[in-house]
Amino acid sequence: MNANTALLTLFALPLLASPVIYLVGRITVKLTRRHTAGWPARSLTIAVLLAALAPLYYAAQSFSINGPYELHLHQIALRLDGISLLMSFVAIVLGLVVALFSSRYMSGEENEEKFYALLAALVGALIGMGCAVDLFNLWVWFEAMSIASVMLVAFYKNQPAALEASIKYLVQSAVGSVFILFGISLVYAFAGALNLSAVQTNLTQPSPLLMVAAALFVIGFGVKAALVPLHTWLPDAHSQAPSGISAMLSGVVIEAALMALLRVLASLTDASISPGVILLVFGALNIMVGNLMALRQTQVKRLLAYSSVAHMGYILLGFGFSLAYGSLNGAQGAFFHILNHAAMKGLAFLSVGAIMYVLLIANHNHRALEVEDLNGLSQRYPLLALTLSLAVLALGGMPPLAGFMSKWQIFVAGAQASSPAILALVVFAGLNSVLSLGYYAPLVNRMYRRQPADVIAAGKPLTFSLALSLVLLSLPVVILGFWPSLAAPLTELAARALLAAFGL
Repeated sequence: MNANTALLTLFALPLLASPVIYLVGRITVKLTRRHTAGWPARSLTIAVLLAALAPLYYAAQSFSINGPYELHLHQIALRLDGISLLMSFVAIVLGLVVALFSSRYMSGEENEEKFYALLAALVGALIGMGCAVDLFNLWVWFEAMSIASVMLVAFYKNQPAALEASIKYLVQSAVGSVFILFGISLVYAFAGALNLSAVQTNLTQPSPLLMVAAALFVIGFGVKAALVPLHTWLPDAHSQAPSGISAMLSGVVIEAALMALLRVLASLTDASISPGVILLVFGALNIMVGNLMALRQTQVKRLLAYSSVAHMGYILLGFGFSLAYGSLNGAQGAFFHILNHAAMKGLAFLSVGAIMYVLLIANHNHRALEVEDLNGLSQRYPLLALTLSLAVLALGGMPPLAGFMSKWQIFVAGAQASSPAILALVVFAGLNSVLSLGYYAPLVNRMYRRQPADVIAAGKPLTFSLALSLVLLSLPVVILGFWPSLAAPLTELAARALLAAFGL
């Protein structure tokens, strides 16, 4: 498989499979005269995402030999570089684990085939957005990702809270998209081009209107990236979406939106834009607001949603340190944290989803999981208590788990800047990391040191597919904590690609 074929197959496979998965599911429903799609749609989704690893491998091989390369399909151009390689890897692997998890979690749900078709489409859109090289196609992929994710959040549309969350998500995403289109219009008026490299070449003179365009992009992409104060859709969407989709939203969707924002800001670097400062300000806001709001939550998924807001702040700080001072370590630490966050938060949401399944959903109860429902969980479900404990302790930065290693790399990069303001930010972020244990540690305490809640006594057995998906996501949380160097080749390629895009 040559480089162009690999890249084309990489994003086309899940996109083309999406309608096939839906049709297979509908045919299954008609033939079996049941309201669910059953195993064909589930199996096909897992097979497609497994198969997508093959073109990803060949594309990575070509990249390692020849460096970044582009594929041109009429007016559509795709580019594989270190950033798109890392984001494609995260989207496919996390999507695969979510599909495996959902084979039991979504079993028996009406319109199950729609769930899997949209999941495949979401993965394909994420890959396409990561590889886009011009503003218009970036916006198109962004919209495709938004539509798929909104429809997945609205999967339980018969529940008023889920419908409300999806409408809020849809409205805010639509407003963000309009801001992005206005920004694209201003850039095209000044640069006469939409290709990001051409825009960067043509924009040699600073202009107040280009500053306005940059602000429009920050707002537009910032909604999907959950930048404070544009994050208000996130807690509702996470709490009402199927748990696998909560993992996708937190583990890759908000990070992909941030990557899109960084690519666009890189094309405006000669227009008196200071992206490093912008990222540092938003990073501090996200960390503070995310942690303070998480401390107040009584629903587990809302707590994890605000935790995602805070962790986006650490990622922003890493990128901000690099762009403000031209160092590689900050960006590499940020990309390492993106990898770790996908594993940690994916494990957290899937663990919570498995708990919801055995305690509530299997008993035909779709209410939210409260913190007090975790009381004594370890006595009947030791694996669920262990995986959720691993996830939240890693998110809190406890050594030697993965979250500590990536946070440490970001903090060290900031400390190397030798700036009092940056050092103050590092101390602020470190203290907030300790503060986060104030809402993570009580979860662990409840699972191991409390008497079992009544809901646990009525719980159903944990199934194999749920347990397997949790074990698979637990591995990187532990392994990357002990051997962080395993991720270094991938994160370094992504960091170098980012700095090169900004001319650093």
